[in-house]
Amino acid sequence: MTQRDPAFTQPGSFWRGNLHTHSTRSDGVLSPEEVCRRYRDEGYDFLALTDHFVGLWGYPIVDTLPMRTNSFTTILGAELHSGAMANGELWHILAVGLPADFTPTNSPSFVPVKGQESGAEVAARAVAAGAFVAIAHPQWSGLTLADARAITAAHAVEIYNHGCATGCDRPDGFAIADLLLTEGRHLTLIATDDAHFSEPDHFGGWVMVKAGANEPEALLSALKAGHFYSTQGPELRDVRLEDGHLVVECSAVASIIAIGWGTGAKAVHGHSLTRGAVPLNRLNNSPWVRAAVIDAAGKRAWSNPIRTGADAANPRVM
Repeated sequence: MTQRDPAFTQPGSFWRGNLHTHSTRSDGVLSPEEVCRRYRDEGYDFLALTDHFVGLWGYPIVDTLPMRTNSFTTILGAELHSGAMANGELWHILAVGLPADFTPTNSPSFVPVKGQESGAEVAARAVAAGAFVAIAHPQWSGLTLADARAITAAHAVEIYNHGCATGCDRPDGFAIADLLLTEGRHLTLIATDDAHFSEPDHFGGWVMVKAGANEPEALLSALKAGHFYSTQGPELRDVRLEDGHLVVECSAVASIIAIGWGTGAKAVHGHSLTRGAVPLNRLNNSPWVRAAVIDAAGKRAWSNPIRTGADAANPRVM
């Protein structure tokens, strides 16, 4: 039986977009108009401007509708902040597809205040309002597994953040994401820029979303359904489980890796690989499998996890 990543079975086209971006409406250094222009002229199909939703900047959900063209679209959004994590700092929760009148949290600045919504509560409220919600930059935030477990409404985990890579060498969200997947959470994985344009934090990680049209509603529906992959440049063309292997078709890469729970992982290596079949016997009967590829320049792409059905057959307590 073949199980395919649905990003490669759906009708439509792949659209390139960044889901985490800042402007002068919060702590970015470029105007919303200039941010949109740069992404459009760099070949992106869509952008979510997600300025910090705190009172310090008037709880901005920036109106980017005037920046849309017949080939470039925008999705309204914000980076939400409310409640304290275990380290005492404020939550950072990415919400793409918010309504313009989303009710502000009681977050006057980046310091938690008594009586404000928890991170879990504001994430759930954003999902209820129609947003695609992701746990932002777990490594940069100092997120604990207990913190992450609390955000039960999230669709995704930010597994690569280019701003955190260039600004503090803490780009990663895979450890948290993989543990949540192992506990049975159905989550997808996004790569973003978190661009502020104050350092080289832009055009380094993005999503490729499979949708019928480059329009906000179609893109949001596809994001929520997991019809996308994340990349720093390499292209994924098919990802499937077939005959005891993870089969990946892609642009030319040097490594194709199958990743599962615990220590489960296996790679195949070569030169200009455009197809690889990785045996799954080293993945310890993992209930989920995801693909990563690495090209000769060290650039990566990542699939969303495919559920294998092994959960009930071989439960494992972590």
